[in-house]
Amino acid sequence: MARLFFFVLLYPLLCPSITGLRRSDFPPSFLFGAGTSSYQIEGAYREDNKGLSNWDVFTHIQGKIVDGSNGDVAADHYHRYKEDIEMMHSVGLDSYRFSLSWSRILPKGRFGDVNPAGVKFYNSLINGMLQKGIEPFVTINHYDIPEELQQRYGSWLSPEIQEDFTYFAEICFKMFGDRVKHWATFNEPNLMAKLAYFNGKFPPSHCSKPFGKCNSGNSSTEPYIAAHNMILAHAKTVNIYKKNYKTKQGGSVGITVYMRWYEPLRNITDDHLAVSRAQSFEAPWFLDPLFFGDYPHQMRQILGPNLPEFTEGEKQLMKNQIDFIGVNHYKTLYVKDCVYSLCDLDTYAGDALVSESAERNGIPIGKPTPVANNYVVPSSMEKLVMYLTQRYKSIPLYITENGYAQIGNSSTTTEELINDTERSSYIRDYLTYLSFAIRKGADVRGYFVWSLMDNFEWLSGYTIKYGLYHVDFKSLKRTPKLSAKWYSNFIKGYEQIEMASEESPKHMVS
Repeated sequence: MARLFFFVLLYPLLCPSITGLRRSDFPPSFLFGAGTSSYQIEGAYREDNKGLSNWDVFTHIQGKIVDGSNGDVAADHYHRYKEDIEMMHSVGLDSYRFSLSWSRILPKGRFGDVNPAGVKFYNSLINGMLQKGIEPFVTINHYDIPEELQQRYGSWLSPEIQEDFTYFAEICFKMFGDRVKHWATFNEPNLMAKLAYFNGKFPPSHCSKPFGKCNSGNSSTEPYIAAHNMILAHAKTVNIYKKNYKTKQGGSVGITVYMRWYEPLRNITDDHLAVSRAQSFEAPWFLDPLFFGDYPHQMRQILGPNLPEFTEGEKQLMKNQIDFIGVNHYKTLYVKDCVYSLCDLDTYAGDALVSESAERNGIPIGKPTPVANNYVVPSSMEKLVMYLTQRYKSIPLYITENGYAQIGNSSTTTEELINDTERSSYIRDYLTYLSFAIRKGADVRGYFVWSLMDNFEWLSGYTIKYGLYHVDFKSLKRTPKLSAKWYSNFIKGYEQIEMASEESPKHMVS
C-alpha cells in the first residue's frame, strides 16, 4: 500500500501526459537534447598532449572557485564517453550538445601543430553518438581558450584572435564537418564578455570600479572590444564555411547567446524604457550586428565612442552570416531605471544604466530555487522567443540551455539529489510555454536541457548540480535522477499509466 501511495505522488512527474504536455505538441523534426561543455566534464587536463587552457590556469589560483575545486578530472568524460553515450541513448535524446576543447585540438593555437589525440577523441565521440542515432550539436568555443593566446597577445582584446579562431574553426570543419550538421561558433559570448571584462569574475579577470575590483582592466571599453572581436570572428567563420564547406557538408552555423528576460520594476515609462535598454545590452548586442550591420541604437547612445565602429567592409561581411540563434535562458528579473532614479548601477547590467531586482514590494518574481536570484518564471520562455522572432524575422531558434539548479554540499544526500521533482516540473513548465510560442508561429527547432550530468559549474565548482544524471565525484558513478526518467518518458511519448509504473525505468542506465 505504501508503494502504491508513493507511486501516486510521483505519477504526475513521471508521466508527461498528466500535465497536458505531449511530445506531439512539437514538430516531428524537433530536437530534444541535453548539453555539456568540454571544460566542465572532460577532465584529462594534461593527457595526450593537451595544452593548458585559460580555465586550467584560472581554477588553480586560490580563492577563485567557491569550493576550491577545478576541472582537472571533472566527470572524467574523456575516459567515460562510451558510458555517457549509453546514458544519452537511454534517455532517448535526439541530439547532444557539446563543445570542443580548443587547447585539446590546438594546444598552442595556430602557433603549433594539430594534436592527433584530440581529434581522435572527438571523432570517437561523434561516431559513437551517430551509431546510437544521436545528432551532434557542436559548439566551437564554450569559454575555454588556449592559455598560449592569452599570454601572446591578450586573447579577445586583440584583433589577432580573429585569425586564431577562424583557423581553429576551419580545422573543426575539416575534421568533423562530414558528420556534424549543427555548429555554434560561440556559447554565450555576451555573458563571457561581461564576466571576463566588465565585472572580472571570469578569466582574465579584467574590470574597473564601480563594476568590480580587479588588478587591471577597463569596464568602460574592454567588454566591447572583446565582443567586437568575437562578432567579427563569427562572421569570418561563417563566411569560410559557406564558401568552402556548406555545399559539400550541408550544415548550418549559428551562435548561442545568453538571454535574461526583464520586467519593469515599476509600471512607469522610465522602467519600461529601462527594460528595452537592458534587453539591447543582452542578446541584441551580438545579434543586431549580424542582422542589421551595427549595434543597437541604445548602446550607441549610452556608450558613445567606447563602442567600436564597424567598417563598411565589415558590415558587408556580417550580412546574412547566421543560420540560427541558440538561446540559453535561466533568469527573469525586474529592472529599475537608473537615469532618472537614484540607484546603484548593477554589476552585470549597469552599463545599460539600470539596476536589477528579484523582488517587487517584497514579493519574488517567481518561485525561488536553491540558487540565489534564480526563480522559476516559465512564461518568460514564450516572451523571449516571441521577442527574438519579431526582432529577427522568424530566424530558426534553438533553446540551447535551460535548466534547474540544485545545491550540493556536505549535508546533501544522494537520495535528495536524485529525487529532483522540482527539476522535472521546471522542464515541463518551460517546455509548455515554449510550445505556446511555437503555436504562435515561432520557428523553434530544438530544446536542450542543461545539463546531461552534474559537472563543474564554473565559479561554483561542484556545489551546484544541473544534471539529469547525478555524478558522484569521488567514484564518478552516474545515476539517473527522476528528471532523467521524466524527460525520457516525455521524449518517447509514453502517455499510458502503465508506462509510469515501477518497472518502466528499466531502460535507464544506473
